[in-house]
Formats: sequence, structure tokens, C-alpha cells
Amino acid sequence: MHELPAVIALLVGALAVTALARKAGVSAPLALVVVGLGVSAVPGLPSYPIDPQVILLLILPPLLYTAALNSSSIGIRANLRPIGLLAVGLVLFTAVTAGLTARLLLPELPLSVALVLGAVIAPPDAVAATAIGRRVGLPRRIMTVLSGESLVNDATALTAYRVAVAAAIGTGSSLLGGVGTFLLAAVGGTAIGLAIGWSVHRIRALLRDDMLESAVGLIVPFFAYLVAEEVGASGVLAVVVAGLYLGHRSTSRSAATRLQDRAVWSAADTLLEAVVFALIGLQLSTVVAGVSTGFGPLLLAGALLTAAVVLARVVWVFGAMYLPVKLRGGHADWRHWAVVSWAGMRGVVSLAAASAIPATTGSGEPFPHRAEVLFLTFFVTLATLLLQGTTLSRLIRLLGVRGAEGYTDALAEAEAQQVAAREAQQRLDELTAGTDRYDDVAAVLRQASQQRSNQAWERLGRSDAELGESPSAAYRRLRGEMLAAERAVFIRFRDDRRLDDEVLRRVMHQLDLEELWLSRD
Repeated sequence: MHELPAVIALLVGALAVTALARKAGVSAPLALVVVGLGVSAVPGLPSYPIDPQVILLLILPPLLYTAALNSSSIGIRANLRPIGLLAVGLVLFTAVTAGLTARLLLPELPLSVALVLGAVIAPPDAVAATAIGRRVGLPRRIMTVLSGESLVNDATALTAYRVAVAAAIGTGSSLLGGVGTFLLAAVGGTAIGLAIGWSVHRIRALLRDDMLESAVGLIVPFFAYLVAEEVGASGVLAVVVAGLYLGHRSTSRSAATRLQDRAVWSAADTLLEAVVFALIGLQLSTVVAGVSTGFGPLLLAGALLTAAVVLARVVWVFGAMYLPVKLRGGHADWRHWAVVSWAGMRGVVSLAAASAIPATTGSGEPFPHRAEVLFLTFFVTLATLLLQGTTLSRLIRLLGVRGAEGYTDALAEAEAQQVAAREAQQRLDELTAGTDRYDDVAAVLRQASQQRSNQAWERLGRSDAELGESPSAAYRRLRGEMLAAERAVFIRFRDDRRLDDEVLRRVMHQLDLEELWLSRD
């Protein structure tokens, strides 16, 4: 229990830095890393060594699951080729390139250990990249490719890492055995993820209870990960596939369940991401303390290894992805692939994998150069985050890479909203045919349906500053003021003890839902 205050301090500090960074308009992940570095250098403060079990079992699964829930399975299927080339091909290419580079820079490293290092630093973490891309308005296809890469590349890297560590400690198998391990991880993880996703979807359909459905959803990422890892498959892939399946099927859930799930997972995602990036910066003192050799050669090796990792991504993206499309006469904008090639920041998964390297080999000897591997992993992670993380948005603006989906999305929404309003009113006519009992109610419902359709079309026009306040904007503003007045009355009744708190909460929930709809852009 003596560690509890340190954990609470980490959570509070990480959220505080995130809040300040968002208010200042800067990248929260990068701010957390920098602040973490500063805190780690202060003597006397508690250290936060990364526990790989905590990262891989408690933090990584919910982060991947949330990302999968919010991803488009249709978009990922449409971009399987670039995602596969990045998440599988690039990871393996980077692992080999980084391993051979490390072996060249530090000849004392056994090749097997160098390949472990290569597998550890191979997968980029797209959290920072997608946060930047979302803020500056990257095209949706680039965001889909980066998100899809981040969902799968950890599975590739951790499987390669498992094979490399087995070889390094003397329990490894042949190349054919390594391929078999990889196939088992991929096929097994996918099958388990689909099975769990399908089962959970059916179970939630039977429950028909909003709270229970959300509660069941909370255990999915952990259950999928543990089941897959228990049979030697990829827990990461199982979590991702289950999340994609359930995210695609979420339209069949009740509105209350969807709202609850979105709120719960958004809050969890914010907290876990804040903790993850804070932990990266806080590793400085732990990593430095573990190195007993001179820092000069290690720093130089870290800088050159970072350059090799960055260059490997550029070479792969343009050599294996952009160039073949151009040679076939297809359309490929080099600026888009330049952005993808620069979005290679490493994250906490690399540090967790390095921390999980066994302390001893199969013969009982200490794992060779384990401290150096951890230091180089930390160096590459930190260097890519600070180098590429601080320059990615500038590169995007410099190249003029901006998404053009805004008008297209608005037009598609307006067309769908118009058809939806027409069919909704037809259904209303069917329900009220033959009676005038509900004429007043039907008139209000028709007006509300038409108002939603009009609002969608207004987004296609000029801005409110050019036209003046639109009818829909005026409706939202005036109804918002009315809701505030209604809330004040209910709160006053509660304070005067004329209304019970339970009644107040129920009414406030209804008013909050309406305000949420009004605040929709």
C-alpha cells in the first residue's frame, strides 16, 4: 500500500498535464513525455519503473480495444494492402534493419540480442501521430492507414520479439518454427477475436440491459487478450479483431448502451494514454541507473540507431508502397506517403517489451547486455517522439496535406438526412392514419424531423458570419437558454426540499441528452 500515493500522484499529474496541454493547444503526449523527463531528473522523487505485465495486460488491451471500436472495419478492409505492408512488412523490415545496425554499431552484442533489440523498437505507436493528424485535418485515408497500422503492428512485433528472445536465451527453434509461431499467433488471434466478438454480441443482445451490456463490454479486451495468450496466439490481434467486430455491430445496440460505452471508453482512453506517455518520460532515472558502461558510445549508437529506424520507414514506404503504385500508373500523391513515412514515433510497448526481457538465459547466465538494450530502446523511443512528434504537424502544413472530406461528408449526410426525414414522416403517417387524435403531436414530430434535415443542408452553405444566424443555429441557441432556465427551476425545487435528488437526476439526464444533441456540430 505504500506505493498507492505514488500511483495517485502519477494519475493526477498526468491528467493535469493533459488538461494544460489541451488548453494551450499543444500535443498532450509530447508534453507528458517532456514533463516526465523533468520529473524523473528531480532527486528524491519516487521512480516509476515499467512493469511489463501491467503494460501488456492492463493498459495495452483497453487502448487497442477503444481504438478498434472507433475504427472503421470497412475503411480498414478497403486499405488492407497499405495497412498490411506497414503493420507486417515494415515491422519485420525494421526489426532486421535495426538489429543489423545495432550489431554493426556495437560488435559486442550477439546477433540474437541485436535482433531482440530490433524487434523491440520495430513497432511505432500511432497515438501521437493520429492526435496530430486529427488536429491538423489529415485526409481520412491517411488516418485510416495509420490507425490500422497501429492496431496490428504490435502483434507482429511482439510475435517477432517472442521468437528472437527464445533464440537469444537458447530455447529457440528453426526459421520454419519461427514462421509457424507467427502463423499461429496471427490465425489464432484472429479466430479467437472473432469468436469472442460474436459471442459477446449475442450475449449482449440477450441481456437487453444497458448497464449489464456496458459491464460485459468492460471485460472484453482483457478476456480476449488472456485467452489468446494462453494458447500461444496473439492477444493483441484478438483484442483488435473483437473490437472491430463489436464496433461494427454497435448499431444494433440501444442508444443508452452506445452513449454509456462511448463515455466510459473515452474517459478510460484519456486516462490510460496520459499515464502511458508520462511513464515514458519517467523512465530516465531507471534506465540511466541500469547502465554500467560508458554513455558516450551508447549515446552515439542510440543516435545512429534512431536514424536507421527513421530511414528504414522512409525507404519502405516509398520503395514498397509508393513506387509500385506509380510504376503501375496508379494515382499516388507522394506528399501523403511522406507524411506516413514520418509518422513513426515509438511508444510504451517498446519499453514494456524491453523491460520484459528475461534476466537470465536458458543456461542460467545473465541475459547479455540487457541494460544496454533497455537504454537504446528508451533512447530511440524518446528521440522519435521528440523529433518526429514535434515536426510532423509542420511537415503536414508545409506539404499542404489536408483532408477534403468535409464537403463530401456534409453532402452525404444531408442527402441521407433528407431521405431519412421523408421515410420517418411516411412511417408517422402510417401510424396516425385514420385518426386525428394525434394531429398536434404529429405536427411537432414532423417539424422536428424537417428541422434536422434543414440543419444538415445548412452546413453546405456559407458560414453564419456571411449569412447571419441560420434558423437552426438560432434554434440551438434559444433552446439552450430554455434548458438552462429549466435546470435552474429543478435545482431550486431540490434545494427547497420540494423535489427529491433521485427525481432531479432523472430529469437532469433528460435535459443533458437534449443539450448533447443541440451541441452537435
